[in-house]
Amino acid sequence: METGFISMAGVTLLGKNIACGRSSRIIGANDTINVAVIGVRGHGTTHIYAYKNEPNVNIIALCDVDEFYLNEQLNELKKENIHARGYKDLRKLYEDKDIDAVSVVTPNHWHSLATVWACQAGKHVCVEKPVSHSIWEGRKMVEAARRYDRMVQADLDSRSNFAYNLAFDYMHREMGKILLVRIVNYKRRKSIGKLFGPGTIPATVDYNLWTGPRPITPLRRKNLHYDWHWQWETGNSEVGNNGPHQLDICRWGLRKNSLPRSVFSFGGRYGYVDDGETPNTHVVLYDYDGIPVIYDSRGLGENPETDNMDGITIYTATGEKIKHPYQGTANCSIAFICEKGYLYGTTLYDNDGNKIKDFQDDLEKEGIIRKGPQANFIHALRTGKQDDLKTDIEEGHISTSLCHMGNISYQTGEQHPVDELVAIIKNDPYLYQVYLDMVEHLQKHGIDLTKEQIIIGKKLTMDSKTESFTGENSAVANLFIKDAYREPFVIPDRV
Repeated sequence: METGFISMAGVTLLGKNIACGRSSRIIGANDTINVAVIGVRGHGTTHIYAYKNEPNVNIIALCDVDEFYLNEQLNELKKENIHARGYKDLRKLYEDKDIDAVSVVTPNHWHSLATVWACQAGKHVCVEKPVSHSIWEGRKMVEAARRYDRMVQADLDSRSNFAYNLAFDYMHREMGKILLVRIVNYKRRKSIGKLFGPGTIPATVDYNLWTGPRPITPLRRKNLHYDWHWQWETGNSEVGNNGPHQLDICRWGLRKNSLPRSVFSFGGRYGYVDDGETPNTHVVLYDYDGIPVIYDSRGLGENPETDNMDGITIYTATGEKIKHPYQGTANCSIAFICEKGYLYGTTLYDNDGNKIKDFQDDLEKEGIIRKGPQANFIHALRTGKQDDLKTDIEEGHISTSLCHMGNISYQTGEQHPVDELVAIIKNDPYLYQVYLDMVEHLQKHGIDLTKEQIIIGKKLTMDSKTESFTGENSAVANLFIKDAYREPFVIPDRV
């Protein structure tokens, strides 16, 4: 197994080409494609499994900064007579000229830099959501893909589902004006615990490599892995974790290729005191050219006795309030409320909540089976057509930027008594109703917002062409557009 850092003699970093691993061969329709997976915990195993089941695809390398999980997955592959190379440092992996494509399944703060370096090294990329840790990073990924003529796919699964195409065509043709988009990401998130001193880095982890672009600081949580989602230096809150999927569907369904013109959010971290920094209760309002989009996330269960989550509540054009119940710990749903009914997922309902048509059922009856994002990625590599990527990196960047906008509104906000929030939103019937539902949910957990503070985010106006904020509050908000980087893990202005 390769360990340690790459020698600077053979490669120039800091924004210039990683020339040693430059491999830009033309992939034929029947050629074997050699892939590597970077990051082998969690979703990394999903990518490994998907590639194993693709014909004429070889997994020839795995990379992870934690040798325990790296060796575990290498040994699992050996059981199937797959003898992959192991790397701890992805820069060393990028020197491997045999690798055609990589999946980037690292923590969020590594997604952009790993993708840029891969493009410079001549590798095609499938990158997990959220594609970036900041808005600026996402644009650099697009620029790198174009400059080095690489296929870069954002791993946003729903684009692989053709039922949405049928549903959206029908919606725009038959359902009248779109009045509201309602998104919920209700997923049980328990406390990550509270430390009263620095945490312990696992002995199998190279913490310098794990930290990468971020400042090296003592661990500020009990668990190095996964709980990084809930601290701002490395994670992007729930809106950047599961939110990219639904916000991508939203933009796809609205047929918008630009960013919303404004964003406003509110919420907090309720129900426990821990080392998490991001909200576990968060509402974001986007204005998409006059169409309100309300994103709503919860980390506490439906009630204190269960880890199951609430269903989604729909407010129809005729004033009906219809709740679709949910039994499970991850309710990630989206509904387009229109004049003549609503589209919930890929199922059409009338304004009274009666099911009219299920586009997914129709496809399954016809025997049409959806392919996963990795299969679509491999298909596009074989055709050589960027249009065959279900979610090209630019699409992924724009959708992910919605997540960042919601977080930036929250991060630039301040704590206030809840009465001040009510005064702001009481004349917005949709947003105020979501707020009342949130209050009812928290009350079940013994949380009285009249006795708590709530973070009221800044209302921010976005210039989609420059991908920066304008007007009131923009000076502070634009400080969050781009991260600071630690050498040598730096994304240059010119990739």
